[in-house]
Amino acid sequence: MSTRAVTDAWGIDDQYFDVQGASHALSHDARGALLRAMGLDPSDPKPPDVGPFGDVIVVMAEAPWTSPSAGELRLEDGSKTNVTAGQTVTLPLGYHELRAAGTDKPVRVIASPGRCPLPPKRRAWGWAAQLYATRSRTSWGIGDLRDLRLLKDWARKQGADALLVNPLVAATPVPPIEASPYYPSSRRFMNPLYVCVDEAPGASEAGPEVERLAAEGRALNADRRIDRDVVFSLKMRALELCFAKSARDSGFAAYRAQQGPPLQQFAIYCALAERHGRDWRTWPEDARRPDAAGVEAFAHEQAPRVAFHAWLQWVLDAQLADAARDLAVVEDLPIGLDVEGADAWCWQALLADDVSVGAPSDALNPAGQDWGLTPFVPFRLRAAGYQPFIETLRATMRHAGGLRIDHVMGLFRLFWIPRGGGPESGGFVRPRTDELLAIVALESARAGAFVVGEDLGTVEDGVRETLAKRQMLSYRLAIFEPNPPVEYPELALASVTTHDLPTIVGLWTGADLARARDAGVPQNESGVAELRRRLATLAGGQDDQPAAMAAEKVHASLATSPCRVLLATLEDALGVEERPNLPGAPATFPNWSLALPVVLDDFDAQELPNRIAKALARAS
Repeated sequence: MSTRAVTDAWGIDDQYFDVQGASHALSHDARGALLRAMGLDPSDPKPPDVGPFGDVIVVMAEAPWTSPSAGELRLEDGSKTNVTAGQTVTLPLGYHELRAAGTDKPVRVIASPGRCPLPPKRRAWGWAAQLYATRSRTSWGIGDLRDLRLLKDWARKQGADALLVNPLVAATPVPPIEASPYYPSSRRFMNPLYVCVDEAPGASEAGPEVERLAAEGRALNADRRIDRDVVFSLKMRALELCFAKSARDSGFAAYRAQQGPPLQQFAIYCALAERHGRDWRTWPEDARRPDAAGVEAFAHEQAPRVAFHAWLQWVLDAQLADAARDLAVVEDLPIGLDVEGADAWCWQALLADDVSVGAPSDALNPAGQDWGLTPFVPFRLRAAGYQPFIETLRATMRHAGGLRIDHVMGLFRLFWIPRGGGPESGGFVRPRTDELLAIVALESARAGAFVVGEDLGTVEDGVRETLAKRQMLSYRLAIFEPNPPVEYPELALASVTTHDLPTIVGLWTGADLARARDAGVPQNESGVAELRRRLATLAGGQDDQPAAMAAEKVHASLATSPCRVLLATLEDALGVEERPNLPGAPATFPNWSLALPVVLDDFDAQELPNRIAKALARAS
């Protein structure tokens, strides 16, 4: 049997190798299911000609490029010139089009710098925060963008350079509100739960009703468990009052014009979801597509409500811009979409039907993982000139100093699982990696943001080397690394743990394992024991020291690494036992729903965060 997968014309691999190196051949039935998910008949000889672009070419910006054909070259700035076949031209950064005579579809020419910017400091450090969990005394039951600004101010006083935050992406605005920040309705727009109502335009003029709602919201801080549905109800009622006082603001009009059709479509989706429910696939036939007959009439009839949802995005955009000033906020990009959500409604012709993405079995997840997210069909996305991917990156990095790409291996291959089949029935599908990475480099260069590829789990040979050539930082977790921090690569972001893994206290004391058992989530207990041994080694080999002391020593050890960026989680800094997310936990489990036990106002009084900050700052 071949020791390498063979990839067909649709990007489907004929086999994959698990973490133990065992080969898993893709069955005939599984391949048929993946092809049908792409909208194809398994007997089709090649992908159909779909989308506005006939081809995509990647070139190096500001370097000589030879045109493959004669035609009209249209630059991104709108200028045009005629070129002949074989003519050498130099293209600026951007997305250009070559339209050959006699063809109805242009070639998209992507002029990329080829590499992403690096962090401006040789050794940067900072904090990783779950914003929803990071509350202050003035929060309405959930961390918001004012809290992000307060967190930034606290971090800057310590000398920090960066803040990594969970995805701030939009959930469908219909209860129950999705808790997972990695299950987005839209990756281009933000979640209104993060609006600081007190600082929204019109709040001061909205009257005593907003103050009454604020009191109810602040009362929610008494419970560590975040109730998004209650928070959503309170904030939406208050923000509707604010909107009534500020809808005519010229700044809103300018933002709406700048964002154009994507914002309008998203706002229409939100209003339609309020009317017909969260899943667009169950809506009336004349509303199931953005270009369906009933959508324009609905948007006209419900113009004030559509404007309200657009206004929410304007408020979020302004508050994030303020919070991200003077410190690199590192945004987080989920790997896929909610099939019922806004982006899926907008781009449904480009998405795979009846599959979700996940991962095959690995050391910590022997049953594999199904994340429930919907992927793009590679050849359809390419035929669209990658416009959805471009828009998503651009929106995510609009105010960011850095970008973390969740499961960056998805830019190389993505594990598709036929819905209802389980991970054992899945297979890998490959996009055009070179083109996706060129777009990441181009958009990050324009944003001035460094890029981190989350490359945990089973990583193919050559992936990390390719990322390094593109100046995309690897993601190294101390509890996973067999070598000491001093041997980590320079082009990396290093931390001890992350949101899906045990906190230091949870691992050190065994509380995390006990919690997983109570939740009925199977754990690789020998693997967990190995993580605990690595933690003890980083802490100097003393198994019986207090967890807080161990946490400080572990971060001091991490600081010996040459990595470009070092991060500590707020959970570890505050001695939290519970991890933000326990994969595989039942729906009743409070994943993504526990606030930190200490409010932002009291961070300065905590000793351990300051000790960890000093340990990491010594490395910068």
